[in-house]
Amino acid sequence: MSTSANELKPGQPAPVFTAPNQDDELVRSTELFAKNTVLYFFPSAGTPGCTKEAADFQDHLEEFTSRGYQVVGISPDSVRKLKAFEDDHELEFTLLSDPEAAVHRLYGAHGEKTIFGRLYNGVLRSTVVIEDGKIKEALYNVRATGHIPNLLRIISQ
Repeated sequence: MSTSANELKPGQPAPVFTAPNQDDELVRSTELFAKNTVLYFFPSAGTPGCTKEAADFQDHLEEFTSRGYQVVGISPDSVRKLKAFEDDHELEFTLLSDPEAAVHRLYGAHGEKTIFGRLYNGVLRSTVVIEDGKIKEALYNVRATGHIPNLLRIISQ
């Protein structure tokens, strides 16, 4: 089981942050969240699970945009690694670099997790839906694939 002390609840204002994107441009959350956003936290670009998750978002990108949402991924990876990930998989959405996991912590997407019986702190795969600058839904411990239908239901409500 994975846990974080900072899990967000619906109705809370989205925590404010600044982070570089895959093009090494600083992105301010206040500007980013001027649009409704699906912000997903992933452990590491290029790994099998994270690649499948990004491809899943890319495959459904038009469904999100047609409902007025942008998709944004965030990981502890470097800007350079995120740019290579974007290029390798022809991703058409923003990726943010959070090497110190500060944004992850703000959003409850970093905490204790157990893998192969070993307990450690790391990225908790999470997806947060932000509407009008507030948390609409925060999903923690999601699987790399398969949560897109649930997200589409959430943003259609």
